[in-house]
Amino acid sequence: MDKLIALVGRLAGIVGALLCIVSGAARLGGLHWFGGFEAQTIMQAGIAGMVMGCFCLLLVLSRNLDRH
Repeated sequence: MDKLIALVGRLAGIVGALLCIVSGAARLGGLHWFGGFEAQTIMQAGIAGMVMGCFCLLLVLSRNLDRH
């Protein structure tokens, strides 16, 4: 179970970081809208993905500490 949660955390973090990079690049390029969504919305989705990834990895770490 821990391996699955860690995998979900890593994937969520990677996808979140990519969304933030895409959003930032779009805004630096002068685009307010990207893919039918406002660039700020994409940035918020990226931040949410990274936070979810952090929480998943923190859960795995805290479970491993409880076992030792």
